[in-house]
Amino acid sequence: MSTDTEEDLDSPLVADPPALAAALAREKAAAARAAGAYGPVLAFDTIVVHEGRVLGKPADIAEAYEMLRSLSGRTHYVVTGVAVLPPGLAEAEAFAVTTPVRMRKLSEADIDVWAGCGELLGCAGAYNVESHLAEVDADQCFQNVAGLPLCHLYLALRRMRDALGTEEPGVPIGPCDAARNTRCELGPRLIGEVPAE
Repeated sequence: MSTDTEEDLDSPLVADPPALAAALAREKAAAARAAGAYGPVLAFDTIVVHEGRVLGKPADIAEAYEMLRSLSGRTHYVVTGVAVLPPGLAEAEAFAVTTPVRMRKLSEADIDVWAGCGELLGCAGAYNVESHLAEVDADQCFQNVAGLPLCHLYLALRRMRDALGTEEPGVPIGPCDAARNTRCELGPRLIGEVPAE
């Protein structure tokens, strides 16, 4: 279920981006519950932090271009808020994961090509990491930058499985590595399990 909640980037929480992202995810979970989702609810919200400024989704093409120009060739941080709302509870448990990201140097032509894909306005910071405009080190969470920190979510679901009424979740490391054709260094460190060869 998709929820349409307002991203209040003028909130006092903007001074604490992880708290802001977690609060936004918690609001989405509450909206999903209010819209009729009665089973376990998972909600996510992603923001970009660059030079102390919080970037959400751009309001228009001009703002998207401005965001990409400011991120070009620099490191910024992607913060994803995660909310887990078990059935029968009024408020979600929420947390945030922060990942440093290096944007490659973008020419105006690069930005025009990305704009032509039609996804500028749908992404925090006006880009998605799958588009290869940016990169994440192997010891950081690529999936967090994509908006779903799999290993962090796995740990939360495993810890909350009784309240959620769910089975032990599957370890995401192997499937994540296979999908990306890489070997993540962070997942085994977080989870304490190394995927089978």
